[in-house]
Amino acid sequence: MIQKCGLVAVVGAPNAGKSTLVNALVGQKVAIVSPKAQTTRARLLGVAIEGETQLLLVDTPGIFEPKRRFDRAMVAAAWGGAEGADVLALVVDAKGGLGAKVTAIAEALAARPEPKHLILNKVDLADKAKLLLHAERLHTLVNFAETWFVSAQTGDGLPELKRALAAAMPQGPWHYPEDQVSDASERALASEVTREQLFLQLHAELPYASTVETEKYVERADGSVEIHQQILVERPTQRAIVLGKSGERIKQIGARARAELAAITGRGVHLYLHVKVKPGWDEDRSIYRDMGLDWVD
Repeated sequence: MIQKCGLVAVVGAPNAGKSTLVNALVGQKVAIVSPKAQTTRARLLGVAIEGETQLLLVDTPGIFEPKRRFDRAMVAAAWGGAEGADVLALVVDAKGGLGAKVTAIAEALAARPEPKHLILNKVDLADKAKLLLHAERLHTLVNFAETWFVSAQTGDGLPELKRALAAAMPQGPWHYPEDQVSDASERALASEVTREQLFLQLHAELPYASTVETEKYVERADGSVEIHQQILVERPTQRAIVLGKSGERIKQIGARARAELAAITGRGVHLYLHVKVKPGWDEDRSIYRDMGLDWVD
């Protein structure tokens, strides 16, 4: 059989379900997910297999109107992830409808030369009568090669989508071993899993004012791994929220992150969390570098 391999850039507005879709197509978790918008901060590659085809799925941050340097870096990462793609996949929250953000992204895609697929996601939750109207309106803006109605959460429509994406890929050798599902290191994954718990467990605004640095990642002789992380926040009041009363919140964050990492890596995890107040952490070049983001003026 002839091998095929190609790049699919998954783009869209915040909270469209891009990371959930990438995880579902890969067949396991490679990107963190939360109900909050802008959970994904940097480009991440998920590797999926369909027959003799290796699909390199670039999960990108949601595209929105940036207001600060960190926002601009995330949006730049999103458009950067689309460079050199064999297919651009625009993911739209079919439940949420077509707002100005979706329209602006579609208009930006229209001039690009790559083949484009429209993926209307969350169809299990959407008003069925409006689905075709959404698709028709977007087709007036962009010449999409294919349109898909899927639910990344339930799996509806995903087998057909995956086969079609594989069929659109060029011939060529696979770029990754068959058992590799992501280009992220375990160290980077550890930071993301803890950050996911910040999004899931804390107040609406706090996760956006925080980040996670993995300071130490050591494999022990028994095969388990010891991980030391710093949760960076901007103000002492935020540190108090992360810690919680008598340290209960940080214990819950650590326990759930530890269990998640153990399930993903298949080995014991010893996770140690420390909360540090670092005003202006989002203006620290080293943090951008560690996240895989470019410093954007």
